[in-house]
Amino acid sequence: AKIIENVQRDLNIALINELSMLFNKLEINTQEVLNAANSKWNFQMFTPGLVGGHCIGVDPYYLTYKSLKINYNPEIILAGRKINDGMAAYVAKKLEEIYRKNNNGRLVSKVLIMGFAFKENCSDYRNSKVLDIYKYFKKKNIIFDIYDPIVSSEDVYNEFDIKLISVPRKNYYDAAILAVPHKNFIDLGTTGISNFCKKKYILFDL
Repeated sequence: AKIIENVQRDLNIALINELSMLFNKLEINTQEVLNAANSKWNFQMFTPGLVGGHCIGVDPYYLTYKSLKINYNPEIILAGRKINDGMAAYVAKKLEEIYRKNNNGRLVSKVLIMGFAFKENCSDYRNSKVLDIYKYFKKKNIIFDIYDPIVSSEDVYNEFDIKLISVPRKNYYDAAILAVPHKNFIDLGTTGISNFCKKKYILFDL
């Protein structure tokens, strides 16, 4: 019962993630569409973003493993997992694309990733999809810093050999990714975040 509850949430988020990709191509504001849809009393409000953690990002695989063992292919469950597992790479690629478009083809070189936990206002980073953004940027040789004052930097370093920064540099970054909406990040607002970035920067809010 607990597994299918998590599967249901996973699929709902996957649907919104897929819609956000579609709306990006159509140049439609995803949040405006969701707000309009939410004006109907029975609409269930979910928002796009990264899906990690020890429940939603993991439990569906227990069910699909059992399902495949008895020769049943769970197509919808696995489709939802594929979309959500691919969101981090999609975000990183989209950031590169937007930056190039707004900077005469110049490549993004310095990025601030805000958040390492798997969800907001929480120090738990199990199965955090921010790791996938980290791997993507590292492979592309993009300079980046990860900032999360809630997560233990010592634990992250011991487990992943990743150094979290204690304070972002000022006027340094080409782009910032608000990966996890911790309250202290929200309180900074766009004005506070812009202090870390160069004059012409991209803020990618997940």
